[in-house]
Amino acid sequence: MLTKKEKNSYVRAIFLILGWGLGLDRFYEGDKKGGILSIIGWSITFFSFLFLKCSGYEYVEGVKNYSNYSANSLIILPLVAGGFGGFLIIKKAFKLAKQFESAE
Repeated sequence: MLTKKEKNSYVRAIFLILGWGLGLDRFYEGDKKGGILSIIGWSITFFSFLFLKCSGYEYVEGVKNYSNYSANSLIILPLVAGGFGGFLIIKKAFKLAKQFESAE
């Protein structure tokens, strides 16, 4: 049978896996401010991809024409933010795995 710490680790891991974009893991831990900031941060990251997308291509006779293609240099900002967020998620997942392993 699972101990209380092991059950807690499982539940936190499930919330991390399924609800990381909505900050469900943080809300479950009682960190309301962190959960709200997580929602805001991931929303900004995802929606900035829509506004900072590369522009200049157009469809000519059903085929993309890349003659006027120009990459937006600001796209690096959401890429860095998303990479950092992904790093934090992986870091937290390893922390939960260690907590489960060390549970008695």
